[in-house]
Amino acid sequence: MQSKNWHIPSNFSGDFWGGLAAMLVALPSAIAFGVTIFAAVGSSFAAYGALAGILGATALGLVAPIFGGTNRLITAPCAPAAAVLSAFAIEKVSSGVPAENILVLLMLIGLVAGFIQIGFGLIRLGNLIKYMPYPVVSGYLSGVGLYIIAAQTPKFLGLPKDTHFWESLENPILWQWQSITVGVATLLTMISAQKITKVIPAAIMGLIVGVITYFLLGIFDKNLLQIVNNPLIIGAVDSGDGGFFTATQSRWEHITKITFTQIASVVIPALTLAALLSIDTLKTCVVLDALTHSRHDSNKELLGQGIGNISSALVGGMAGSGQMGATLVNLTSGGCTKLSSWLEGAFSLIAFLLLSQIIAWVPVSALAGILIAVGFKMIDRHSIIFLKSYATAFDFIVIISVIFVALNYSLIMASAVGIVLAILLFVKEQIGGKIIHRRTLLGKIYSKQIRTSEDMSILSALGEQAVLYELQGSIFFGTANQLYTNMEDDLKKRKYFIIDMQKVQSIDITATHTLEIIKDIINEHNGVLIFSRLPKQLSSGINIESYFEQLGLVKESKKVKVFEDIDDAIEWTEDELLKTIERESTEERNLLLKDFELFKGRKVETLSAFEDQIEKRNYNSGETIFKTGDKGDELYLIRRGAVRILLKGQNGSQYHLSTFGQGNFFGEMGFLDGVARSANAVAEKETELYVISKAKFDAFAEEHKRASIQLLEGIATTLSNRLRYTNAEIIALD
Repeated sequence: MQSKNWHIPSNFSGDFWGGLAAMLVALPSAIAFGVTIFAAVGSSFAAYGALAGILGATALGLVAPIFGGTNRLITAPCAPAAAVLSAFAIEKVSSGVPAENILVLLMLIGLVAGFIQIGFGLIRLGNLIKYMPYPVVSGYLSGVGLYIIAAQTPKFLGLPKDTHFWESLENPILWQWQSITVGVATLLTMISAQKITKVIPAAIMGLIVGVITYFLLGIFDKNLLQIVNNPLIIGAVDSGDGGFFTATQSRWEHITKITFTQIASVVIPALTLAALLSIDTLKTCVVLDALTHSRHDSNKELLGQGIGNISSALVGGMAGSGQMGATLVNLTSGGCTKLSSWLEGAFSLIAFLLLSQIIAWVPVSALAGILIAVGFKMIDRHSIIFLKSYATAFDFIVIISVIFVALNYSLIMASAVGIVLAILLFVKEQIGGKIIHRRTLLGKIYSKQIRTSEDMSILSALGEQAVLYELQGSIFFGTANQLYTNMEDDLKKRKYFIIDMQKVQSIDITATHTLEIIKDIINEHNGVLIFSRLPKQLSSGINIESYFEQLGLVKESKKVKVFEDIDDAIEWTEDELLKTIERESTEERNLLLKDFELFKGRKVETLSAFEDQIEKRNYNSGETIFKTGDKGDELYLIRRGAVRILLKGQNGSQYHLSTFGQGNFFGEMGFLDGVARSANAVAEKETELYVISKAKFDAFAEEHKRASIQLLEGIATTLSNRLRYTNAEIIALD
């Protein structure tokens, strides 16, 4: 019989130590939070609070990592839950609600909040955390670090638990030297641990040294070795007089006594709690991402948090979230995967059942020293460089504002302040950005339609009647006026306005209204507004053309045109400009040789002799004239119709190089050098051509040397003119 080989994960050691260290940080806090809530119901329920904290740490630690998925995240009872639930308990006590009913309502709040968090995850509300600006994350990270340091300083100094940071500094007479000694020993060990060994995590080494130091001090001060009424240690964990399961069962026995009005009263607190817990968790995830260069799944994590809080409520535990302090201790102690998160929950249960007497002797100042060291590491000292540049000074203000609010009010409020300031910063930058990428008169740029020298001269002269605006970025209420201001002078002088929107990232109703005003002004002057390359889908999901149609901006009109390609827009405008010149139209008839610029002024005998060498060919719309790689030495003259020259790309797509219309010629490269065709030529519409091969031309040249030389000179002159216009266009677009 073949046996299975069981393998211990390579990172098990780190996860083990990380989970253990996180438990040592999370469990005392969980107990404290639980006592805070249940003591509000009555002092006799404090023991139940300790039990709720422990059950919460256990249930959340065991369940949330399985369904959540964020590596290293420690989920445990937290301060936001303590604040919301204790406030609710105080309100119900003042309203005369029986204590047993309050306990059940507290459980229901946690239960409903869990389901709400699952809803947040299902509707993918967690995606919003991805848009958290870096200054907010940096400020939050530094704020949390300073917040942890401030919160742990009184414990480090051995002061009563209700003492605040500034109070602790103002009363050095109350400092406990024993507590400070333990804390300093722990802190110094944390700082130097990596220089001594990397086998044991710094937090564990610090805790061990702190405990040893405490007991060494106990040799000289016997009061330190007493567990009862000793504020310098965690102390004994009491599950209440009803035992482990009895306390949970008692809550369910009172559920039938809850009225519908009381049940309705938990909805708003549950919604508030769900929002705070979700923000607290995702904030911790963002900080964890920043420290580990990883990416979490916000929506999956919300689902895990919701299921975890439901599980905690069902066993009578306290609600919780992803804990910043415990998570960072887990990370610092070597935690790498979800296993460390799960082990924290398992250790919480084991600690309560088996090791409560040992945990009771852990010095509070040792835990404070560990958290202070973690807090210093969280401070983003790199952000100070933002002060060196005026461009980033406002970003630094955002960071400082987040830190200030975090320290003086709350971390949740700090997040809100940071986001508001970041939005203002974004709007400021957007308003200051250029939305006009380029402005060009059509006398400087041309379409891909290759025209005769006569047409090109006309377009050069009339080009100032048309202008092209290439827009970019976000066009919204903050930049709409910039668009109008930049176009205002042209609105008085030009007739044709091409607005290319390929580079536009977003647009709002204010900008659309501004375009409507521009359109009305153009129409008043008998001009035409032309849109090109309207994005099919912006990042917001908006199809600009459909959006404009719904608002009536691009409804069918001779005064507004829409083209999918900018070249089509320019070509249409060029055609309109050419129509303003009175001359004989040749589009309805086939050109004769004498009508081509290459043969103007030639003798009738010369034209007749040349015509004897040429061939007439007809092509239907879409028919290929020649393909890339074809051997050919023929010159094509367009009597009627148009021909598109297309270059085949590597992925099979075809790029439109140019279009030759009536009176033009193409294929001159193969005609001159005999090299295989480098592009495809396709009839754009019904087309008739004159075609002459190199061999036939050579035969003509034998008897008409002067005429053949003049023909080649004409080809060279035309190619030179085309190149000249191309150079001018490149300069205009530079």
